[in-house]
Amino acid sequence: MLIDGHTELIAHIGFPTHAFKAPLIYNPWFDHAGLNARVVPMGCRPADYPAFLRAVFTLTNLRGALVTMPHKVATVGLVDEVRPAARIAGAANAVRREADGRLVADMFDGEGFVRGMRRKGVEPRGAGVLIVGAGGVGSAIAASFAAAGVDTLSLFDLRAQAAEDLAQRLRQHHPRLRVRTGSVDPAGHDIVVNATPLGMEPGDSLPMDVERIAPGAFVGEVVMRDTMTAFLRAAQERGCRFQVGSDMLFEQIPAYLEFFGWDSPTPELLRRLARLDPAPACAPGPTGASPALALATPSAGSALARRCSKMRG
Repeated sequence: MLIDGHTELIAHIGFPTHAFKAPLIYNPWFDHAGLNARVVPMGCRPADYPAFLRAVFTLTNLRGALVTMPHKVATVGLVDEVRPAARIAGAANAVRREADGRLVADMFDGEGFVRGMRRKGVEPRGAGVLIVGAGGVGSAIAASFAAAGVDTLSLFDLRAQAAEDLAQRLRQHHPRLRVRTGSVDPAGHDIVVNATPLGMEPGDSLPMDVERIAPGAFVGEVVMRDTMTAFLRAAQERGCRFQVGSDMLFEQIPAYLEFFGWDSPTPELLRRLARLDPAPACAPGPTGASPALALATPSAGSALARRCSKMRG
């Protein structure tokens, strides 16, 4: 579809932009649906972002913005309203302008994760959940699990304070939720999530002792380096149902589109239409994944340090 004077824009804001995949997923669907809209990458350095975010929303044909690294955390302090999931996560990945001009921010990483589970017939309400990794993506998943009515959330991160801070935010917004920190043991949990970078490369240590996961548990992954990470393969061998990392990505896009006021496609249609190239060997892992400790072993720590060093670079 040609861009003309009626085209509506979604700004995809981050830095750098060379790895952006959103235009390759959204724009083919816009064409398929006959919508005169485009997602446009916009490279913005951190020092320029506060002024740019306000300026870009003065465009009358801007429908909203997708926000990625390194601006997710800063966005929370730059808008007029922050939805609960973004407040708990301490970061936002979508912004829209209301009719009165206010900017509203939300976070959809966790929504995508929970939608993917439900599509597989797994209802989180009342469940006991372990999330290993309390960074951006882990915090977002925790917020969505809390909103979905889980009974207990166990949080673990190598940075103990990060897990404690997330637990405090969860308790503030969901006072009836039972939140625990400090243990990476998956035993006794109905749902187990790896929200760390471990699994990005062959040879990474597992994020937890898989032998302690109950065969009836549901296991989720956020790493998208490979469809089946070593963690998921190990869980599959134990008989666990599971969700691959890319499911979270394709499940959250309909939530984004609803936030921007469009009807939403199915994840299956988005996958079929997407024009994604195969990931390069050094493809990055999930944005905002936390450097949580896997097993308390030197090999886990060294593997984790290598992954986090590469993510920071």
